Amino acid sequence: MPDDWGRDSPPDASSGVLLVADSITINASVEKVWSTLLDFKSYKEWNPFVRNQTILDATSQTPLSDQTPTLGAFVLIKPVHIPATFDSSTLWPWQKSSVRATITHIDHENHRIAWRMTGVPTFLLDAERWQTVRRRDDGETEYATYEVFRGWLAYVVRLLVAPGLKKAVRAMAQGLKVKAEAQ
Repeated sequence: MPDDWGRDSPPDASSGVLLVADSITINASVEKVWSTLLDFKSYKEWNPFVRNQTILDATSQTPLSDQTPTLGAFVLIKPVHIPATFDSSTLWPWQKSSVRATITHIDHENHRIAWRMTGVPTFLLDAERWQTVRRRDDGETEYATYEVFRGWLAYVVRLLVAPGLKKAVRAMAQGLKVKAEAQ
């Protein structure tokens, strides 16, 4: 079976060990939700799961002055809170983590963005996350997120982290809803 990861559509759930997915209806325009999702600097205001995302220079690992997400950009996702919380002082050190990823797909016309974890051999742990914003047939706006994990350590993630990860992803969706609807 060909590798469907890092392409123009989400990987098939069956290609991984763990799927974490969620969606939520948001009473705001697609454009408002999309711009909020791509405003990484604002995450600390509304996102209890992913507190910050910073686009870095791939070589020097320093933040770029332009934090606009682009195809191929290197992203430091830190801190990641599981369980989701705005107050990191309530978390143990192992409940705060970071992830390095590369933006593998960005489509402003169809409001889709994806990134794939980097820095770990893919046979150990590989993760690809897709996020979409779309206008439903009934006129409502829907945010959806879809992440597939694979590799040997994906079994550990599934065993130890999956329930908290699913709740954290839900908390992010709810935070995005509150933020976009308030603007």
